[in-house]
Order: sequence, then structure tokens, then C-alpha cells
Amino acid sequence: MRIAQLRHRLRALGANPQHEERVLRLWANALPQSHGRRRIEDWLPRTLREALPALEAELAALATLRSAHDGEDGSERLLVSLADGQAVEAVLLPREGLCVSTQAGCAVGCVFCMTGRDGLIRQLASAEIVAQVALARRRRAVRKVVFMGMGEPAHNLDAVLEAIELLGTAGGIAHKQLVFSTVGDARVFERLPLGRVKPALALSLHTTKADLRAQLLPRAPRLEPAELVAAGERYARATGYPIQYQWTLIDGVNDGDDEVEALVALLAGRYAIMNMIPFNAVDGLDFRRPPDERAQRIMRMLNRRGVLARLRQSAGQDVQAGCGQLRARELGRDPVRAEPVEAPVELRREALRRAQGERKPAHQAGSV
Repeated sequence: MRIAQLRHRLRALGANPQHEERVLRLWANALPQSHGRRRIEDWLPRTLREALPALEAELAALATLRSAHDGEDGSERLLVSLADGQAVEAVLLPREGLCVSTQAGCAVGCVFCMTGRDGLIRQLASAEIVAQVALARRRRAVRKVVFMGMGEPAHNLDAVLEAIELLGTAGGIAHKQLVFSTVGDARVFERLPLGRVKPALALSLHTTKADLRAQLLPRAPRLEPAELVAAGERYARATGYPIQYQWTLIDGVNDGDDEVEALVALLAGRYAIMNMIPFNAVDGLDFRRPPDERAQRIMRMLNRRGVLARLRQSAGQDVQAGCGQLRARELGRDPVRAEPVEAPVELRREALRRAQGERKPAHQAGSV
């Protein structure tokens, strides 16, 4: 169901704009349609009142809880059933945040991501995206929504922007607390500035090397990292929100001093925040997390060199519930026992070169 279709149905039931916004506001905030001091009998049209119980049930069925998994960090990973039986993931984050999915599966095929292994299954409708927020709000307060779950939001742009507009108005979420995450797509930079609600933007960078990025994100648009940063900087200056760059740290692949030097050249002085996220290890994927000491060192070097960097952890690692893992287990493919997926040979060679470089005497090894 699209939100536009839901609005059309409400108008057909006799709702005026005020009635329509009330119904949508209560739904997005996980409140019953009878909520409030005024009795609905006193001001809602009879046809709308009579239809509300069935409509509430239909909206509740858009996203239902299949299972919940508490993390030691205060997060809670939710496996969510959609009305057609498909499953997606949402994550309640510490400090009243929520990560939602925008697609079942994903077509980008990031080699370090469990979600991309099955490809794209289907798009989520805008109402299904908002329904994840309503479901989460029945469990705890949600004041920030990040579109970083399963799927690439840019590949479902109309639905995601429709959901963002509702959440930023009737849903009561501050515009800068709505975070649109993307691998980068020209349509994003064209469409986001035109909306009534302008979300914050997070760009998945992962490396400064165009050829390596093409290997890590095989079906992402072929934008040079410098092009992506330039487009992000324009949006940041236009909205007043810093761009968040996402970087999954993978041992021996994108955690070298050469990447740090290139990042300094690319981002120093930019209106941006670099989020370094150590790879969420899955036995079925041929990658590893870097040592904690190296991740901390990278963050310190970037901050000293003028790049605001934060080291973050992917929620749900302690319950093996990184993005895509819950759904994989539900489908009978436990990620811990899954058939290994080898990294592209070029990445394995780079990891080997990095490991050999680390074994050099200290006076030979380069450092920042």
C-alpha cells in the first residue's frame, strides 16, 4: 500500500484534510484511532468512523513482529513480517533511533553484506516503510529514523521519499533526524533538495579508490569517490546538515595508511562526519574485522588531520543479527553455517599484500 493510496481511500470515506492528517498522525505514532480528548463520534464523518476498525487492522498487518533479539548495546533487532509473508529487518537503536528497511533484498550486491546475497526480491511500498516505525513505536520511543536497513533507498526512491515526507510531518520526526543512506545515485542529489522534508544524507563510501569501490559495491553507480563527495558537500551546505560518510572497515582491504592519506585529502575541511564501522563478522563471508587497535588508530589519525571521524559498531553483533542475518536464518540459511562466499580475487590479493607489508621491520613500513 502506498501512502498516496491510503490518502485517496480516506478522502473517499469522507475525510477532509484535517481528518486525513489525524488518521495518519495517530497511525505513524502507534496510537489508537480513538486516542485524544475529543470523541471521534463528535467530529469524524460516519462513513470514516465505521471504516476505521478494518483500516486499523489492515495498517497493523502491514508490518508484524516475527521475532526480536536484544543486543548488549541496548539495541533490539526485529525480524518483521510483511503482509505477503516476506520478511525484512528493523533495528531499534540506543538513544531512541530506528533503522528501517526499504526493500526486501538488495540489488547492489555489496560483497561484505548478507542482504545482497539473494539480490532484490521486491520493493517495499511507502506504507510498509512507515509501518515499521509504527511497529517499533509500540515497543519504545522513536525520535530518529535511518534508512539503512535492507535495500538501497535510491532504488525505491518514490516510496522512500513519500515515507520521509509523512514521518517528517504527521510522524513528528525532526527533518535532520531522518537519515537517507545511499551508495550514491544522481537521482538522489536531484530529488532530495526538492522535497517538503529534506532528510540528512549518509553516503556509503568504503574506499577512496574507484576500482576497489567497484569491486566492493559491484552494482553501485560508477561515481568516482571525489564526485560523490562533491555532490554530498553541495547537499550538506544547502540543508545545513553535515554529510555522514559510511566506511565498513575490512581487514587488509580498506584499512591501510594509504586510505587514511587519501581520506584526509578528500574530506579535510568538508562539512562531514566519517563513520568507521568495523566489519560485522559472518563466518559465511570471506572477510574479517580489523584489530580494534588498528580501527582506533585510524580514527585518531583522521581526527588529528582534520576529518571528524567516529568509530561505530554495527548493532546486534553479539546475537549474530547483523543486517540480513536474521532473515537468512529465517529462510533456513544460518549465516554461521552458510556456504562461504569468497571475496573477489583482487581483494584477496590486496589483503595478502597488506599482511606482507605488516611483517616488514618497523623502519621499512610506512606510517601516517
